[in-house]
Amino acid sequence: MKSEVTTEVAPERMPQPQPMKGVPPIAQIRGAQERCVTIEGVNWRYWFAGSGPPLLLVHGFMGYSFSWRFNMAPLSEHFTAYAIDLPGCGFSQRTGDGECTLTGDAERVLGFMEQLGIENADIVGSSRGGGLALILAAIAARTNQLHRIRRLVLVSPINPWSSHGKVLTRLLATTLGGLYVVHVQPRLRVVAKRYFTALYGDPKRIAPGTFEGYTAGLEVPGSFEHLLRILNSWRDDLAAVGESLADISGFPVLLLWGSRDRAVYPSSIHQLQRRLKNGALVIFHGAGHMPYEEVPEEFNRVLCDFLLHDSPRTAFEIAADAAPGLRTPAAEPGSRAGRRGL
Repeated sequence: MKSEVTTEVAPERMPQPQPMKGVPPIAQIRGAQERCVTIEGVNWRYWFAGSGPPLLLVHGFMGYSFSWRFNMAPLSEHFTAYAIDLPGCGFSQRTGDGECTLTGDAERVLGFMEQLGIENADIVGSSRGGGLALILAAIAARTNQLHRIRRLVLVSPINPWSSHGKVLTRLLATTLGGLYVVHVQPRLRVVAKRYFTALYGDPKRIAPGTFEGYTAGLEVPGSFEHLLRILNSWRDDLAAVGESLADISGFPVLLLWGSRDRAVYPSSIHQLQRRLKNGALVIFHGAGHMPYEEVPEEFNRVLCDFLLHDSPRTAFEIAADAAPGLRTPAAEPGSRAGRRGL
């Protein structure tokens, strides 16, 4: 499949960076159009499909738009779907910035929405992308822009209450750890393959070409330097995720988790539910960290049920059903509560 690239650039944004090399066939998304936009001098690549309410899909650590290859076509039947490569990831431009924080990436995604004229959107974030989505919503709440986010769907979002990886990320953020990430890890494909395999609840469900597709996104020069910058801010990012929850405690959120997730422990769900008071939860039994890849048909059905039909119901919606005269934050004018279909 040969992709066609559409470039969208604000005319005043000069000079423009050189475009990245073309996306190899293994990393292309069937049924979607490859597009390019320049925002504040940085070249973004993303995949676009469908019509309807905007839906942003935000990948996790070491991922890129390739993560959503089994979801774009089905979701495009109901939504205008955007699968982005965050700057420094996939086939977006490597910037060489000194820092790469979740807050910075969240502000960039808001800038992406503004550049493309997306007034409001549902946002799906996976792992680090889930943490980004939480911080993005909190920024919107603090700046009176919460109307720009309709609902959040968080797929095993990174959070301060999952202990997995905390020690490792600190070690990799040291000087010696940084040398390993940048100079050694890129040559150890067997280690990377073991890492991705462990993200699945059942390795037999890994689709052909999965490892090759993720590898393609990491072969772009500057990829591992960017990963190191992410690791350097990981501890502060987790703290920022925790701090963001107070600003959006009543916001409609769906938590999705694989019961065999070994990257972000399901045991952290309870702490998130305590703070996200208007949430709902769906567990994919037997799935790992990436249910959108491992059980995509079930994932797509659950996602559409929530965004189109308010199922499962959030806590505030259940309360409103029990007391019809009660107005809740989720039922205020302009919110998504009570929306049924398109």
